[in-house]
Amino acid sequence: MNDIIKKIEAEQLKETVPEFHVGDTVKVYGKIKEGNRERIQVFEGTVLKRQGGGSRETFTVRKNSNGIGVEKTWPLHSPNVEKVEVVRRGKVRRAKLFYLRDRVGKKAKVKELVK
Repeated sequence: MNDIIKKIEAEQLKETVPEFHVGDTVKVYGKIKEGNRERIQVFEGTVLKRQGGGSRETFTVRKNSNGIGVEKTWPLHSPNVEKVEVVRRGKVRRAKLFYLRDRVGKKAKVKELVK
């Protein structure tokens, strides 16, 4: 039974998954359905967390929209996620950045990783 589930999940995985980590600023190109039309909407923000594994892996992105914090959780291998584009790398020391929720203004920024 376990092998059957693993086989089905392996078929649903995307072949190319972009390399991004927690703290990175990313653009997520998501498909939006409005009636019978379909369009792509860009959601740009900081990655707060990545969790799960395999076909169930998700990541949460947070952005400020008109002074209000907006978070969206995306399934990594979903067909509704067209692509994920890394805008800049972030330097963080944690796996989950929930402390950014309490911060406002310049304090809510993540330092850029310089290599």
